[in-house]
Amino acid sequence: MADPSSYRPKPGQIPDTPGVYKFRDEHRRVIYVGKAKSLRQRLANYFQPVASLHPRTATMVTTAASVEWTVVSTEVEALQLEYSWIKEYDPRFNVKYRDDKSYPYLAVTLDEEFPRVQVMRGHKKKGVRYFGPYAHAWAIRETVDLMLRVFPVRTCSAGVFRNAASAGRPCLLGYIGKCSAPCVGRVGPEEHRELAEEFCDFMAGRTGTYIRRLEKQMMLAAEDMEYEKAARLRDDIEALRKAMEKNAVVLADATDADLIALAEDELEAAVQIFHVRGGRVRGQRGWVTDKVEAVDTAGLVEHALQQLYGEESGDAVPKEVLVPALPEDAAAVTQWLTGRRGSHVSLRIPQRGDKKDLMETVARNAQQSLVLHKTKRASDLTTRSRALEEIADALELDSAPLRIECFDISHLQGEDVVASMVVFEDGLPRKSEYRRFQIKGFEGQDDVRSMHEVISRRFKRYLAEKEKTGEWVDGEVPAEPGAEGREDDGRPKRFAYPPQLVVVDGGQPQVAAARRALDELGIDDIAVCGLAKRLEEVWLPGDDDPVVLPRSSEGLYLLQRVRDTAHDFAIRYQRSKRNKRIRSSPLDAIPGLGDTRKQALIKHFGSVKRLRQATIEQICEVPGMGRKTAEAVAVALAQAAPAAPAVNTATGEIMEDDGGTTA
Repeated sequence: MADPSSYRPKPGQIPDTPGVYKFRDEHRRVIYVGKAKSLRQRLANYFQPVASLHPRTATMVTTAASVEWTVVSTEVEALQLEYSWIKEYDPRFNVKYRDDKSYPYLAVTLDEEFPRVQVMRGHKKKGVRYFGPYAHAWAIRETVDLMLRVFPVRTCSAGVFRNAASAGRPCLLGYIGKCSAPCVGRVGPEEHRELAEEFCDFMAGRTGTYIRRLEKQMMLAAEDMEYEKAARLRDDIEALRKAMEKNAVVLADATDADLIALAEDELEAAVQIFHVRGGRVRGQRGWVTDKVEAVDTAGLVEHALQQLYGEESGDAVPKEVLVPALPEDAAAVTQWLTGRRGSHVSLRIPQRGDKKDLMETVARNAQQSLVLHKTKRASDLTTRSRALEEIADALELDSAPLRIECFDISHLQGEDVVASMVVFEDGLPRKSEYRRFQIKGFEGQDDVRSMHEVISRRFKRYLAEKEKTGEWVDGEVPAEPGAEGREDDGRPKRFAYPPQLVVVDGGQPQVAAARRALDELGIDDIAVCGLAKRLEEVWLPGDDDPVVLPRSSEGLYLLQRVRDTAHDFAIRYQRSKRNKRIRSSPLDAIPGLGDTRKQALIKHFGSVKRLRQATIEQICEVPGMGRKTAEAVAVALAQAAPAAPAVNTATGEIMEDDGGTTA
C-alpha cells in the first residue's frame, strides 16, 4: 500500500488548465482516469489526508504509485480524451457499464448492392442502418414479418442469394410475395434500394405520410373497381398498423429522445435507457455496474452518456436526451453530444407532463433491473457459499453463519415505534420466520434503547423455549398470519433456533446495545455486527474502527441484502400500524357493534361529529339500532375525546369532520 505523499507532484507543477489525468500502480498499469476543468484543483483533492477521503477514493490513491496528466484546450476535448482512455486502458477504479447481454438490433445493410434486412448484434458497422436495440430477437422478426408484406426487401444470406441466382429460382419468400426476388431479376438494384430506403423511413418514424399514401391508393383502386388491388392495399395498411402497435405511442408530439434513468445503492447502480423515436418506444437497454469509485448520480449519468454515445454519430444521437440529474459540466457534455450528432442536442431534466411520467416509468424499470440483478446474484449456490465464507473470515467466526438474523427499528417522529426481525438461512430469506415487535418498554424515540429491548425479548424467548413449551408473547407476532407461520399443531412458531450471527441496522451504539442485551442473558456464543448505511461499514462490539469489506465482496452484498430486507419489513409494519391508528374510530370499541351498523350510522348522520351531537332517540332511528346499542354508542362517544382536526397540507385549512373547512 503506497503513501500518496510519496508521489504527490510538487507545488506549482500541476497546470491550472483543463485536462485528463491518469493514476498508475507500481506495475505502471492505469488504474484510474479522470478529467477536470482545472487539473491543479482536482488533483489537490486526492492528496488530502487519507482518513478524510471517501473510502473508495482512499483505496485508489493508496493503490496508485504515480499520477500523470495531459493538458487539452477545452473541456469537450477533455471529455473525449477521458472516454478514449477509459476504453483503451479499462482502469479498475472507473465506473464501467457493462451489458448483461448483447442487445439485438434491426439492421439494413445499405452498403450492399441489394440491401438486406436482418438481426445484428455486437459492434456497429459502417454503411449499415440500425434500429433498436430490442429486448428480444423474436420481437424484431415479428416486426419484419409484418413489414415484408409492404416492403418486400431481401432478408436472405449471401449464400442463399447466390444459390437462388445460379438456380434461377427464388426462395419461398419470393413465391409468397414477402421478397421482391432481386436474385432472379424481378426487380433491379435501384428499385430494390428504393424499397429498402422506404423500409428505413418507416422504421425511423415517418409512418403517417406513407400510410396516408396507401389509403389514397386503396380508395382510387376501389373507385376504379380494382377490388383485388384495393383489398391487397387494405391488408398492407393493416400489417403496417400492427407493426406500429408493437411500439406504443408514449409522447404525443412525435419526439425523438432518449430517456436515461438510474437506480443505485452504495455498491451498485443500474441504468435503463428508453429510445423514443417519433413518439414511440423503439428500443430499450440497460446496464448494471459496481460503484468502484466515489461517484454521485450526476457522475453516473455522465459515464452513461459516454458509454451510450461515445461511438455514435448522426441520427443515432437524438435531438433530446432526458436524464435524472445533469452532469457536473452540463454545457461541455451538451457541446460534445452536439458534435457527435452534427446539430443541437438538448440535455435536460424533465420537469412536468408526459416526459416526466415516462421518466418515472424508466426509473421503475431501472429499480426492477437492480433488484433482479441482486436476486440472481443471491440465488447462485456458489456465490452464497463464498459470501458466507467471506463474512466468517471478516468477522473471525469459527464457521460460516448458516443462520443470520437481522433487526431494524422503525418509527415516525417517535410514534408507532416497531422493530423487525428477518431470518436468512444458507444465504436465502426464510420468510416464515420473520417476526415483528411493538416497542413497549418506553415511549418516544430512542433507537439504541429499542434495539436493546428487542434483542432481549427475542433471546429471552429463545432461552425459555430451550426449557419448556410456551404460548406466544404479546407484541411478537408472526410476519404472516397464514399456515406457513405455524407449527403442524396450529400454534405459532417459536424462537427455538439460535442464529450464528445477529446483524443490526446501525453503527456502534446499536451494536453495543445488542451485545449488552446478549451479555445480560448470559449468551456468549452468538456473534453480533452492525451495518451502517452511509458507507456500508461493518461494526463489531468494542471496536473503535469498522471492518471495511471490499466493494466487490459477495459477503458485503449478502449483509446489505439482509439489512435492506429487515429495513423494508420494519417500514411496512410501521406504516400498517400508523394507518390503522389513523383509521380508528370510537365506534370500534363498542361491543356488539359490527361493520354493517357502523356504516349505517355514518351514512345516516354523515360524520362522527354529527353522530356525537345526536340524541339516543335520534340514534334509534337508524335501521337495526336498538335502544341498548344506541345508549352504548352515546356513552362511548361522550367518553372519547374529539379527534384533532385534520389539516389540508396543500392549503393549510383545517378540515371539519363533515368535510367542510374552517379558517
